[in-house]
Amino acid sequence: MPYLKLTGPTRPPRLHTRAPGDPSSLVRTGFGVPGCAHPLVAGAEWAALARPGAPLHWVVLDVADGPGDRPDPHCLEAAGRLRNAGIRILGRIDTAYGARGFGDVISDAHRYLDWYLTDGFLLDRCPAGRDTLPEIRRTVTALRAISPTEPHVVLGHGTHPHPGYAENADQLVTFSGPWSDYRWSQVAEWTAGYPPEKFCHFVHGVPRGHLDEALRIARWQGAATLWFTDRVARGRRGGRDTPGGSPWETMPGYWDEIVSRVGTGVSE
Repeated sequence: MPYLKLTGPTRPPRLHTRAPGDPSSLVRTGFGVPGCAHPLVAGAEWAALARPGAPLHWVVLDVADGPGDRPDPHCLEAAGRLRNAGIRILGRIDTAYGARGFGDVISDAHRYLDWYLTDGFLLDRCPAGRDTLPEIRRTVTALRAISPTEPHVVLGHGTHPHPGYAENADQLVTFSGPWSDYRWSQVAEWTAGYPPEKFCHFVHGVPRGHLDEALRIARWQGAATLWFTDRVARGRRGGRDTPGGSPWETMPGYWDEIVSRVGTGVSE
């Protein structure tokens, strides 16, 4: 998911920082995993996610730039281990910033539900403007209607979208990009009207020595679901990371350390 510039209202939202002592600082922080590489390539990563102890809010399953054409036995096994560990699994669906048709998106969702029993969906590369809000609202309504239980729906904007999107999903990804941008980022004022559980931040290229700073930024901006990694993006093709190029495909080099920090409440 690239870091996008705001494409919503013509007047950008005012920016602010949350005051010290804001209730958001008391929220339990946890991880949202944007999606490791295929289990054949990243078997150790999937096994690590299934081990007890990590404060995981959810893990994204991306079989083949979506659910694929048929059930994948390796992904079925990996998803089963996570489910047995009580971890929520989300199917990644590419919206192509609103360019994909409604029928294609819902077809992907049906396959995730039928084959992998997902608990919800990440609508990746989600548009952020006011004009595309009705179609995303329609899509989310349909996702909730076809799911056997209430699905957890995350909109992967990668930037602050039009405020109306907040009423149509469980969570919004309001930052996805490099540490060099994140450390100077600000938060849209309208987000203060929602609890930190509403927001997710995905940041790559975070040096080990700046983990505490990154956690403080997330807390200050009111985001409770995080993914920080020292991996960096190496190239993109057609809007998606090239093989071996996605910073999300492997675990952070400091995985045990960040689990210890977040799990013991150091970021709260």
